[in-house]
Amino acid sequence: MNSSEGHSTASGCPFSSGNMTLSDMSLTDPLIQARPQEFYSKLRNEDPVHYDEKLGMWLVSRYDDIVTLLRNPQTFSDKKGYEAQYASGFFEEFKQILEKEGGGFFPDVIKSDPPEHTRIRKLLDSAFSAHRVKTLEPAITRIIVGLVEQLADKAAAGKVIDGVKEFSIPLTIAVICEQLGMNQYDGDKISEWSAAITAQIGRMQNREQMVENANKICELQNFIIGQMKDREANPKEDMISDLVHAHTEDGGKLTFGEAVSLVRALIIAGNETTATAISNLLFILATQPAVAAQLYDNVEDERYLTRFIEELLRYAPPVRGLAKMTTRETELGGTKLPKGAHMLVLYGSGNDDERRFECPRSFDASRGNVGNHVAFGVGIHRCIGASLARMEIRVAAKELIKRVRNIQLAIPVDQVTYLPTVATHSIASLPITLMRR
Repeated sequence: MNSSEGHSTASGCPFSSGNMTLSDMSLTDPLIQARPQEFYSKLRNEDPVHYDEKLGMWLVSRYDDIVTLLRNPQTFSDKKGYEAQYASGFFEEFKQILEKEGGGFFPDVIKSDPPEHTRIRKLLDSAFSAHRVKTLEPAITRIIVGLVEQLADKAAAGKVIDGVKEFSIPLTIAVICEQLGMNQYDGDKISEWSAAITAQIGRMQNREQMVENANKICELQNFIIGQMKDREANPKEDMISDLVHAHTEDGGKLTFGEAVSLVRALIIAGNETTATAISNLLFILATQPAVAAQLYDNVEDERYLTRFIEELLRYAPPVRGLAKMTTRETELGGTKLPKGAHMLVLYGSGNDDERRFECPRSFDASRGNVGNHVAFGVGIHRCIGASLARMEIRVAAKELIKRVRNIQLAIPVDQVTYLPTVATHSIASLPITLMRR
């Protein structure tokens, strides 16, 4: 995901609550968004299911409550929570723009509730099977090696590199375009489209930004529709063709709107959150020398690499929080919730919960429960592309460490900026230096 000029959050000094109470604090605060750990800790220890007045949402912060919620989709609706979050405050105008200029308004079918979700999920599971992901690894490795070599060449020429804009984003865009069969694409444009989509669930855009983002999403949908029409006439061995010609388990086909929404979701989710995870990898390697040294020493150990990636996902999950909504009056974590309570499930806080993970702010790939994080969610809405994301991050870590060393920040750590969104915890720009091994 890219950041438009003036849309990134200056982190400044790390946020400190001092004598502030939770009622004085909000996840809408850019300083809290950039450095959220103290806020998360206060939530977990003082009010684990807390109503954030400024955000207008209930924040769910403890690991056990998060898992309980995610395993009960009947009470905590993904569809209703997502719809209430989308283009919040501007939805009707947003929808009209897409219907007029973008080929239509197509709800995100992957965010539906059962039984509709079950039909779609079974169709996609085969597309992201372990076998299919494994067949993609050689092509993905070639993409990553090429980008690492470019970084090394730039560094040898004395250039400061932006790890986000010159590595993480181009990498994940190239991978998802390869999978979708889009040989000709504009990486900068896809990055803009990703930012525009993510802004709709980030709760931080004003009306002017909404209109600008809606127009970009119209561009994206018109591009997708053109790709789909091409595959209808000329099927290829790619995922767009798979979706256009797919038959669901009941023998039916996807509707046109469902197919558009799924291709859109794959383009955006397939690059934005994985790019954030790889940016987090670079940040940790640049700021924690002991972690980097351990990875250097174990780069050929596949078991260690697997555990390293799981700890990376726990320690720095790319998704901060996703929305749900109660379908009935209920209770969670000792808090009574009315029907229609709009909730933000804070995966970042759950992964930081000291009740579940000992010394959570220590990066420890040897911890016994390293795989128990909630970075990809839990239950029926667990991330469909988790296996592909894991593979991309693992190959990126391995090829970086094999080819470069001495990765360092080119700016003070407290000057690293983050994108203004409650949905992800995404570094906006990461100036680094490095050396070829």
